[in-house]
Amino acid sequence: MTSGRRIGILGGTFDPIHTGHIDLAAAAAARLRLTRVLVVPSNIPPHRPQPLASSFHRFAMVAMAVAGRDGWLGADLELLVDGPSFTTDTIRHFHEQGCSPKELFFIIGADAFAEIPTWRDYPNIVERANFAVVSRPGHPVYALPAVLPDLEPRMHRISADQPIDRMSDAASGRLPDSAPVIFLIDAPTAAVSATAIRRLRSEGATIAGMVDPRVQQHIEQHGLYTSRARGRRADAFVDIPAAGRLHGQS
Repeated sequence: MTSGRRIGILGGTFDPIHTGHIDLAAAAAARLRLTRVLVVPSNIPPHRPQPLASSFHRFAMVAMAVAGRDGWLGADLELLVDGPSFTTDTIRHFHEQGCSPKELFFIIGADAFAEIPTWRDYPNIVERANFAVVSRPGHPVYALPAVLPDLEPRMHRISADQPIDRMSDAASGRLPDSAPVIFLIDAPTAAVSATAIRRLRSEGATIAGMVDPRVQQHIEQHGLYTSRARGRRADAFVDIPAAGRLHGQS
């Protein structure tokens, strides 16, 4: 792989964005020497419960979390499209903007990547971008070849002392140099989840250290994740009515 444009794409509900998400992207950016990292909040996630915070709040929190990080940007392209957000459609958008599959690196945790056979457009989707898969607590990347044996030929482990610029071929020579690769990155990431953050907020407990301080301030200022919805399961919470609005939007 030669040097040049390398665009990282981190997708998710980000309800809210937390330190685990940032660790994922930072590990991929460092190990793969990404030239840009785009953080893309989903509109309607097809495989998960619907987000509790509005799209306006979620995008605002993403913008705060990436502020000051060189080359990192929040992107609202999925929020501008009605209906479910599918990764294959997002990758297609970048192709239409002139990006080749080899220039794109979809960043994802090992736990979520293990479910890729359930994704729309699988297995073709692994032909349309590189995947940067990072370990998550309890989900090491080295377990993925056994979990996804059909994808094992595409997998290539990246160590901290292996500059990607020195890779002369893809996946240790098992693939054509033009083929996208599944990069396995074993790096520490915070044991944080959005579910835990929402639960702590509902209990009136602190979430300090789990999110960027600016994100924490935003959550507290707007009272996000503090009201328990009637008639819903015990672990499901919604915003107080006023928290559904931001900058005059409902």
